[in-house]
Amino acid sequence: MIKFTLFVSNMKPYHLILLLLFSCATPNKNNECLCFEVNDSNTIRRERPISIPMDAEHQSCWTKEMVLIKKSEKGNQVIPYQLNLGEKSAISFQHSSNEGTKTTYCFTDQKEPMASTPFQYQKEEGNLKIMHGDQSLIQYRYEMKFPPEGVDPLYKKSGYIHPVLSPKGDTLTRIQAPDHYHHYGIWGPWTRTKVDSVGVDFWNLKDGQGTVLFKDFNTIESGAVYGGFSAHQEHINFTSKQGPQIALNENLKVKVWKNNNPDQYFIDYSSQFSSPLENGMLFEAYRYGGGLGFRFKEQWDKDNCKVLTSEGKDRVAADGTSAKWCIVSGVNAQGNGSVGVLFMSHPNNQSHPEPMRVWPLDANKGRGDMFFEFCPIRHKEWKIEPQKFYELNYRMLVFEGIMTPEEAEEHWKAFAFPPEINFLKK
Repeated sequence: MIKFTLFVSNMKPYHLILLLLFSCATPNKNNECLCFEVNDSNTIRRERPISIPMDAEHQSCWTKEMVLIKKSEKGNQVIPYQLNLGEKSAISFQHSSNEGTKTTYCFTDQKEPMASTPFQYQKEEGNLKIMHGDQSLIQYRYEMKFPPEGVDPLYKKSGYIHPVLSPKGDTLTRIQAPDHYHHYGIWGPWTRTKVDSVGVDFWNLKDGQGTVLFKDFNTIESGAVYGGFSAHQEHINFTSKQGPQIALNENLKVKVWKNNNPDQYFIDYSSQFSSPLENGMLFEAYRYGGGLGFRFKEQWDKDNCKVLTSEGKDRVAADGTSAKWCIVSGVNAQGNGSVGVLFMSHPNNQSHPEPMRVWPLDANKGRGDMFFEFCPIRHKEWKIEPQKFYELNYRMLVFEGIMTPEEAEEHWKAFAFPPEINFLKK
C-alpha cells in the first residue's frame, strides 16, 4: 500500500490510500499503458475536475503524447486532460460517474487528433482575462485600480476579480459602488484583526489601516480542461510604527472550468495564507471579513433577486445563519429570465457549515442591493499562529436559468467528497 496525495480541483489535498497494483514497463497488446479506477463512494451524477499525481514509476511508460480513454460498456471515449503547472507531475481531467460508482480510465499510445484547448488567457490593461473560446468569463485585476476622480485615493486597490460574466455575457459583479467604494467584485480582506493587540482593518480602506494588494503571479494556466492562475497577494498593515508591514502572505488559486451544460461554468477559489509575524495575528469575530465576498451588480435590488440556502433559508432569514451552499439569483440583463451563482463551502473550511453575511432587504437605505459572503469568523474568532499555513476553499457555479435545491446539493457533494483512485495492474 502506498500513500498518494489526490487534488480535487482547488480543494485542500486529501491523503488517500491508493492500491498500487500496476506495472507498465511497456504497453499491453491493446496499447494501454497506465490504467486507474475512479471509485465514488456514492454515485454523484455531476462532472468535476480531478487531478492525479504522476510519480516516477507512473511516468516510466506515460508520455505527454498519450491519449486518456474512459472505458465503458457502451464504448470507449477519449477524455481531454491537462498538465498542471505548479503541481509537479500531475494531470487534470473531468470525471463523472453516470454509469455507476466505479469508472476505469487508461492512457494509451493510440493515435488520436490533438485535444483542443478551449481555455485561453489574455493580459489586457492590467487585467488577466480567462476565456473559454472567444468568450471572457472572469478577469483578475493585477494592476492598481484607482477610485473615481474626487474620491479618497485610499480606496485604490488591486488583487480582486471583476467582472464575472454569466455564460451569456451578463455582468454579475460590481466594484467601487458609491455606497461602498471599498467593494471590489470578488475579494476577501479580513475586517477586525489584532496585530500585537493593535486593531487593523484590511476591509474598510478609508480608515487607512490596511489593504490587500497583488504582488506577483506564481502561475497562469490554460488548456483543454481549465484556465486559471495562482497569485501572491500581500495583506499590508499600515499601523506598524516601523512602516508598512506584511501581516499575511496569501496564495490565491483560481480555476475556471465548464461542464457539458452550455448555461453553466465553475470558478474554484482557494485562499492559502500564513503570517510571517512573530506572534501571528487574531481574526476577531465579526459579521464581515475574510472568506469569500461577492458584490452583485447594481441592477439587483430587493424586488428582483432572491436567496436560498442549503438549510432552506431565504433572503429574509439567511443572514447570520450557516450553510453548505447558497443560491443567489435574480433577473437577467434582458429582463426575461434568471441568472445567478451557487456558492459552495468546503467541509474542511473553518466553521463549516459556514456562516454567511447576506444583506437584508432594507440594505442601502431600503434599496436592497445584493451582497453575499461566506464569513468563517462571523461567530467565532480565529487565531492565526506564526508561520502556519491555513486554507479556505470555495466553488462557485455561475448559471443561466433556474438552480434547484436538488441540483445544488449534488454539485456541492461533487465538490466536497473526493473519489478514491486505484491504479490497476496491466
